[in-house]
Amino acid sequence: MDRHEVLLENDGIRVLDTRLGPGERTPVHTHQWAGVLYILSWSDFIRYDPEGNILVDSRKMAVKPLVGTSLWSSPLVPHYVHNIGQGELHVIAVELKSS
Repeated sequence: MDRHEVLLENDGIRVLDTRLGPGERTPVHTHQWAGVLYILSWSDFIRYDPEGNILVDSRKMAVKPLVGTSLWSSPLVPHYVHNIGQGELHVIAVELKSS
């Protein structure tokens, strides 16, 4: 099951609502545009490439984003995300197609 819901998409932007419960993972996907991530709830996760190699382990982040934080994200290569924490990972992404 895809964990991304497209809230709005036009020629300039794509807005995604991503929810990933404890133990859940996304299918392999990409984010071809840079954008802003708005954190609604946080949980530790691991981002893997399609072969299962670790790209990001949030447990190793120096500072974890607080709820209400906005972050910049560059385009992302093919990957999947596994929520290894106890809570829901909930993020709104506003991807800028012209970036």
